Amino acid sequence: MARILVTETIADGGLDRLRAAGHTVDVQEGLSPEQLIEAIKGAHALIIRSATDVTAEVLAAGTDLIVVGRAGIGLDNVDTKAATERGVMVVNAPQSNILSAAEHTMALLLSMARNVPQAHAALVAGRWERSRWTGVELADKTLGVVGLGRIGKLVAQRAMAFGMKIVAYDPFVSPEMARKMNIDIVDLDTLLAVSDFVTLHVAKTPETVGLLNAERLAKAKKGIRIVNVARGGIIVESDLADAIRSGHVGGAAIDVFDKEPTTESPLFELPEVVVTPHLGASTHEAQDKAGDTIAEMVGLALAGEFVPFAVNVNAAEASETVRPFLSLAERLGATFGGLATGVEALEVSYEGEIGGYDTRILTLSLLKGFFGRISDDPVSYVNAPKMAEERGITVTETTTTTAHNFVNLITIRGGAHSLAGTLMGLDGEARLVMVDDHRVDVPPANHMLVVRNDDRPGMIGLVGTIVGEAGLNIADMDVGQAPNGASAMMVLSITDAVPAEVCERLRAVEGIVSVDAI
Repeated sequence: MARILVTETIADGGLDRLRAAGHTVDVQEGLSPEQLIEAIKGAHALIIRSATDVTAEVLAAGTDLIVVGRAGIGLDNVDTKAATERGVMVVNAPQSNILSAAEHTMALLLSMARNVPQAHAALVAGRWERSRWTGVELADKTLGVVGLGRIGKLVAQRAMAFGMKIVAYDPFVSPEMARKMNIDIVDLDTLLAVSDFVTLHVAKTPETVGLLNAERLAKAKKGIRIVNVARGGIIVESDLADAIRSGHVGGAAIDVFDKEPTTESPLFELPEVVVTPHLGASTHEAQDKAGDTIAEMVGLALAGEFVPFAVNVNAAEASETVRPFLSLAERLGATFGGLATGVEALEVSYEGEIGGYDTRILTLSLLKGFFGRISDDPVSYVNAPKMAEERGITVTETTTTTAHNFVNLITIRGGAHSLAGTLMGLDGEARLVMVDDHRVDVPPANHMLVVRNDDRPGMIGLVGTIVGEAGLNIADMDVGQAPNGASAMMVLSITDAVPAEVCERLRAVEGIVSVDAI
């Protein structure tokens, strides 16, 4: 089983789940960058939170790494590009702390509006400053939500309960969708110009770093108050401090900072500012959810299964229609890998209902099965395309919603071989329905025989006799029909691996053209 290095505090429930699966969980908290590079050697998985920097150097040292798991949403401390280049999957727990982050946003919003921390500090210090800390109401004020994702929507819903009007900036949300939530979509400058309060809920990307700077703050409505429970660096802290000192910005509530951990910021000197040390996800419930989720994702990655929250897989989230075909696609790839050799190009086609959906994850599954069959290296959804590139194998994908003989069909071609499969019945049983352009109907199995023979009587009996005399049980068998109707192929599902001597004995039979053991 795998060795999993854990460098930050993770809920025990998640780690216990990994231990129960047979993995070795190696907890080493507080590692320096140099110590991390040493500790990562020999680890198959790395689980972190926000304090561990997974750099290109760390990834280079982790030659056995299959997956990096971030127990939380943000990934700005993981070099995802370097991980992808090395075929290392990066996963997170994007839904674990959304409720906690939304609630903390509201806590900061109210604390800032009513000066709660400042009044508390004065009172416990022996000062009754009732008139100094007069606040403002939220009712009838406009809240600008920058980023109308999962957290942004939750904040908007809660703010509406306080009687606030909501405007939002999000280039990926249509005005029609926003209107269904009673939210107006506007551009960022308009949002800043009309909002009394602004809350940020965007990822930290090259496009959002420094999003609120001196120039943009100068265009904002005078007296605007700003909340950031997203990521540090989205606001230029020195520019925000200057805008507060000038009186143009009325206040701020900040949970995240450009450099973390930090105890120094120009914002700390200002009485109009409320700050917390990155507490957005710091609830017992969120910690438990993050630990459980990341353990599940890492476990799936180590098992080579579909990982819903993989962030560096081109199509990480499969639709409900496509998802049942993931296993079939991987089985087809593995079967094709046992059938074909010296392949320079793979052509994958999807027909029927699945052809109308995003099928890239199915192609990744197929490649994962294919290279898992022909390579000794660990294969994942992430490194399978890179393996194809390194071997000079081109992969093309075509889709059509037109169905012919089957409601859905996946076909793979390469070299002189072809294979097709589908799911049948209410239980979605996997079936091979074509091998080398011969129509068949047989479930894929771990051990199979494909026998091509002259189309003449007695061949089925000869093959069955030789297989039986070798002590092998035939679980299923079908005679493939060529396009011209001739029966010139047998496809057998065998319960055990077929020894090489059995294949040689079959090849020696007159009338048998070729034998492939898969």
